[in-house]
Amino acid sequence: MRSRNNTNVLDFILVGLTDSEVIQQVLFMLFLLIYLITMLGNAGMILIIRLDLQLHTPMYFFLSHLSFLDLCYSTAITPKTLENLLNSNKYISFMGCFTQMSFFFFLGVTEFFLLSSMAYDRYVAICNPLTYPVVMSRRFCGALITGSYVIGFTESLVNVVYMNSLHFCKSTVIHHFFCDTIPILALSCTDTRDTEIMILIFSCFNVMVSLITISVSYGSILSTIMKINSTSGKRKAFSTCASHFLGVTIFYSTTIFTYLKPKQSYSLGRDQVASVFYTIVIPMLNPLIYSLRNKEVKNALIRIMQKREGSRMYYRI
Repeated sequence: MRSRNNTNVLDFILVGLTDSEVIQQVLFMLFLLIYLITMLGNAGMILIIRLDLQLHTPMYFFLSHLSFLDLCYSTAITPKTLENLLNSNKYISFMGCFTQMSFFFFLGVTEFFLLSSMAYDRYVAICNPLTYPVVMSRRFCGALITGSYVIGFTESLVNVVYMNSLHFCKSTVIHHFFCDTIPILALSCTDTRDTEIMILIFSCFNVMVSLITISVSYGSILSTIMKINSTSGKRKAFSTCASHFLGVTIFYSTTIFTYLKPKQSYSLGRDQVASVFYTIVIPMLNPLIYSLRNKEVKNALIRIMQKREGSRMYYRI
């Protein structure tokens, strides 16, 4: 990265969420608790899916990758935020800032397309159950996952290349708690229109493609469910996709609110609250949503615990 050639800035300063030391200490404890729950919840979800053979299905294959993305997503942002809440020195290096931004963009875009893949999986399972094993084969699921990561990496690389071409020669104060594109663009002393257009195009592409896929999938799912005569059948069909739909709604609503709007409408306080939600809170909520509302995950956890208890009893005997 050509940090010495295109800028005189060696470090940035992350202002954070507040100047109050008391509030910073409260936020530190809150974010630390959320981060620990995020790590335990997502790591636990991955472990349960790996250990229980009954969960080796396409839906849980995608869910394990979602948990992995949430682990990485939270780790890219939260540790540095916790460090800045405790220290008066809130510096982040030029390289560190752009590294954090690239991982944030990569993981976020990948999650967009992963959620689309999960919606398509639910569509096939509910609308075409007889062809589900054939359509959602291991090879096809692997291709969907690989494609999601490739698109995320490619867009992240292009984003960083454009951002790295900017010059930073005035203020080094980022009015945010992490290195996001909009606050960094505000610091540039060169014309940022091309970069802003590129970011807007990518954002619209990601949202439109994934939202169209999700909308068509859930439109077909809803139509199929309404044709089911029995109440229990409708309830069972709804339960298989309710958790995913809730997770999609939370993730998309906050990201669209933050990024798909004119630069002039950017509000520091309002957008920081939205950013806290989708960078720190949502990675914690996903494993809770998919486990607490999912009987298969609960039953898998019970089977694993019983198996461990049975192994202990065997070795005692």
